[in-house]
Amino acid sequence: MSDQRPPVTTTDAGIPAASDEHSLTAGPDGPILLQDHYLIQKMAQFNRERVPERVVHAKGGGAHGFFEVTDDASPYCRADFLGRGQRTEVFVRFSTVAGELGSADSVRDPRGFAIKFYTAQGNYDLVGNNTPVFFVRDPQKFQDFIHSQKRRADTHTRDNNMQWDFWSLSPESAHQVTWLMGDRGIPRSWRQMNGYSSHTYLWQNAGGERFWVKYHFKTDQGVQSLTDAEAKAMVAEDPDVHLRDLYQAIARGEHPSWTLFMQIMPFDEAADYRFNPFDLTKVWPHHDYPLVRVGRMVLDRNPENYFAEVEQSAFEPSNMVPGIGPSPDKMLLGRLFSYPDTHRHRIGTNYLQLPINQPKAQVHSYNRDGAMRYRNPADPVYAPNSFGGPVADPAVTEPGWAVAGEMVRAAYTKRRDDDDFIQPGMLYRQVMDDAAKARLVTNITNHLRGGVQPPVLDRALEYWRQVDPDLGERVAARVRGDQTGS
Repeated sequence: MSDQRPPVTTTDAGIPAASDEHSLTAGPDGPILLQDHYLIQKMAQFNRERVPERVVHAKGGGAHGFFEVTDDASPYCRADFLGRGQRTEVFVRFSTVAGELGSADSVRDPRGFAIKFYTAQGNYDLVGNNTPVFFVRDPQKFQDFIHSQKRRADTHTRDNNMQWDFWSLSPESAHQVTWLMGDRGIPRSWRQMNGYSSHTYLWQNAGGERFWVKYHFKTDQGVQSLTDAEAKAMVAEDPDVHLRDLYQAIARGEHPSWTLFMQIMPFDEAADYRFNPFDLTKVWPHHDYPLVRVGRMVLDRNPENYFAEVEQSAFEPSNMVPGIGPSPDKMLLGRLFSYPDTHRHRIGTNYLQLPINQPKAQVHSYNRDGAMRYRNPADPVYAPNSFGGPVADPAVTEPGWAVAGEMVRAAYTKRRDDDDFIQPGMLYRQVMDDAAKARLVTNITNHLRGGVQPPVLDRALEYWRQVDPDLGERVAARVRGDQTGS
């Protein structure tokens, strides 16, 4: 640590940056502007840091299956695949976040839960996690967060001090870190964890009514987790335990399934809800927006070739079919650019022509050429034209919302319950029983023992006191005991 004033952050061209935390938006609650060249430079550079492994979510596995609608969702959404009785092919990829391709499955880390729906209207990709929240709420900070979880530049080793430095300087991370350090931080298997959209999306029905929604895929196998000790033993015993478990279960005919529930918020209620409902670090209380059952997802077929189907699979939240749109969630809006950009870099410009990524719907596009392209449009290759080429349909409207405001770099407009520590405190006090609280204290303390030093350690202890005074004091007492040898 240094008492000297740090230098001003700049772009790679040496131009001073206005903010390391906030993207340029149309008003505090508005969409991100494409002219935010600093944000785009950070995302584009970040997406090209590793070749050819994924920068994040590198270690994972997947399976084929289907999604069937059991309860009619058409009152809320006009997407064809959500009509009662509809059955849609899917491919699902599960993953860890921070580890490399050869890392262990049983580390303490969020799990990716990405679903590709091969609908008749084109591919719909839902990119989620096994947690309903995330560490940051603005894409300006995403790259920095991931860097803090990766390896140091000097020793090429991971550093808990680096992680806690970022977390303790980013109070919005408290909700996700409480989840991470709790029991669900290490699922027993991919089959025994829930999946969440985490992001809020916009649904529109055939009558034009709009709804804000969150997806909850509840495992039908029941949620089960590994203890910290079990997980560490499993790193040595079977580092591919989750990959192996999913493959063998499907091969035995034990097809895992999840029931899809939705939280549905009428469009106008978002404007004056007590906290910003688009903030990715917060959940919607179920007593305000109860779960509504929609359908069931089953995985019943293993990949025949891991590289071709799992490693080359590409999910992009910008793939939204008619009736579904984004929300003002800044992290989601940043990912609309980031995901397809990283796929173009990692697996090539024409990644959507790979069999695992090909839509089942017909493609009529004017995009052409590029490396590895094997299906090109015939003449005419431009629009507009006079020779029968495809024409856009003005009736295909994209659900959206009105926005106005000055161009600013700012957090969401503050609301009554927007405090970053309210929800993690409730998670500790109201959701965890005494045994779960004790395990949380142990997990936090063990992580802090991994080389976290003052002043980062002091900030980390204060971080937990703000989540809950009792939790903070229990962690501090354990850490002080370690330092005094008691």
